[in-house]
Amino acid sequence: MQAIVTLAVVAALIIASALMARRKGYGLGGDVVVRCRAGHLFTTVWIPLASFKAIRLGWVRFQYCPVGRHWTFVVPVRDSDLTDEERLSAARYHDAPLP
Repeated sequence: MQAIVTLAVVAALIIASALMARRKGYGLGGDVVVRCRAGHLFTTVWIPLASFKAIRLGWVRFQYCPVGRHWTFVVPVRDSDLTDEERLSAARYHDAPLP
């Protein structure tokens, strides 16, 4: 019974995290535009509280940047903070598909 309660709490945290991020303007839960520390923009799959291709460090992830071809820290970018040109640029680069 305790395992079911724990699972329910974890599921609720994941849902709450995704909803709060969406309210703040982040499109989490699918393809998301991210910015690496060098300023490169690209898209990646961003699932709240989960990471398949990166090392998750809270809101920041350590993963491969396909634009600069380097390993770096990335953060999601609000869609409203992007210009049309930046959205197009990010769409041209997508990290490796899920394994």
